[in-house]
Amino acid sequence: MPTHEKLVELLAPATTVLLTVECQQGVVGTDSALPELADEARRSGALIRVARLVAAAHESGVQVLHAVAERRPDGRGANRNGRLFRAAERLPVQQLTGSRAVRIAPPVEVADEDLVVRRLHGLSPIAGTDVDPLLRNLGCRTLVVTGVSANVAIPNAVFDAVNLGYDVVVPGDAIAGVPADYTPAMIRHTLALVATVTTTQDVLGAWKRR
Repeated sequence: MPTHEKLVELLAPATTVLLTVECQQGVVGTDSALPELADEARRSGALIRVARLVAAAHESGVQVLHAVAERRPDGRGANRNGRLFRAAERLPVQQLTGSRAVRIAPPVEVADEDLVVRRLHGLSPIAGTDVDPLLRNLGCRTLVVTGVSANVAIPNAVFDAVNLGYDVVVPGDAIAGVPADYTPAMIRHTLALVATVTTTQDVLGAWKRR
C-alpha cells in the first residue's frame, strides 16, 4: 500500500481520470444478463463504492469516464472467437445499443461532464476504443480503474493502461468478479504486480485532502 502522501500525489485531480468498467444495467443492474456477477457486485459493496468514487470525482474535479460494452441487434462487428462471446449471444438479456441494458446502473450517477465510451467488440474497455486518445487529450497520467469484472475486463483494462504508459490505481474493494474469492487472489497475485492497489476510502481521502 502506498503512503498517504504518495497517493495524494499520484491522484492529483488535474491529471487523474476515474474509469468505471461495465457498470451498466445489463451487467450489474437488477435485470442483469449475469445475475451471479451482479449479485456479487452488490453484495460485496463494490458497486456502491464505485458510486461513492464517482460522486467524489465530480466534487473534486476529477474527470470520469464510463466504459460500456454493447452490441448491435444484428451482431455485426461482435467477436465470436471465444466461448464467452458465444455464450453471451444466448443470454436472455442482451447488451443492445440504445437499450436499458447499456445505461449506467444506479447508484452510479452520470454527470454532464462525464465521458461515455461504448465498444462493440473485444474484451477490453481500452484496446480498440477511443479511451486512450481521450485520456491523452485530457492530460491523464493516472487512471483509477473500477467496476467489473475482475475475471476479464478489469485485468484487460489494467494491462492495457500500463502498456500505454499510464500509472494505474485499483481500489480493490471497488471491483468485483466471480466467484467471490477469486477477486482478492487476482488482485494480490496479478494486479498488484503492475498497479497501485489501495482502497476506496484511501482514494476518497486523497481527493478530500486536496
